[in-house]
Amino acid sequence: MKRHGLTITGAISAVTLVLTAILGIAITPPDVTQKEYARFLYLHPPMAWVAYLAFGVAALSSILYLWPRTRRPFFDYLALASVESGVLFTGLVLATGSMWAEPVWGTYWVWDARLTATALMFVMFLGYLAIRRMGGTAEQIARRGAIVALISSINVPIVHFSVLWWNTLHQGPSVLTPGLSSQGVHGAMAWTMLLSFVAFTTLFVWMILRRIRLEQLRSGVGVGVLDAAIAARVAEGDAVEVSA
Repeated sequence: MKRHGLTITGAISAVTLVLTAILGIAITPPDVTQKEYARFLYLHPPMAWVAYLAFGVAALSSILYLWPRTRRPFFDYLALASVESGVLFTGLVLATGSMWAEPVWGTYWVWDARLTATALMFVMFLGYLAIRRMGGTAEQIARRGAIVALISSINVPIVHFSVLWWNTLHQGPSVLTPGLSSQGVHGAMAWTMLLSFVAFTTLFVWMILRRIRLEQLRSGVGVGVLDAAIAARVAEGDAVEVSA
């Protein structure tokens, strides 16, 4: 994506994040049961969605890289960028979930099926990042990472459906339910939560696009573009000197 595309994506993310904060703090009413703590609804579920999305993209990219006909360095860069973002958002999910749980459950942490599976997912994808630093050629690192990403992604549906498969303390899905219902979230709260999903999704897109660009430059893919830009500038300078 060209620079103006990144700028537009970043601007959309910034605007929607600010609007989410304004609506979530000043406009939407407190919940009848959870009072002001229900405002975590505009942080915790969308962050969890982005974590799912990130690890899903990483798994798909890894499959495309391992398949000989579609093997491209770009898919390795996309998987790496997605996992890095996914690990960040999973960490935020665990943090915001603990802050939400303390006033509602009376404790920051329980070995609930959803919480335990999420913590395991976080550790497994941290292992992906660690394994990529073990050394080797670029192809060896990419292939090794793709295999680990696919193995780790098996835990993602387990995390999501854990509240449906087992009797857990954690509440059921807020949005991604089997019937796509909103689980009692209506009115301004529902619209604000929807906006928060858009905001964090566009933030994720902006983050991985920036990260892919950085990885391409680091690996030398962008060197040809840089050389062409330098040559164009030199040619412009020569033209100015000749005209003078």
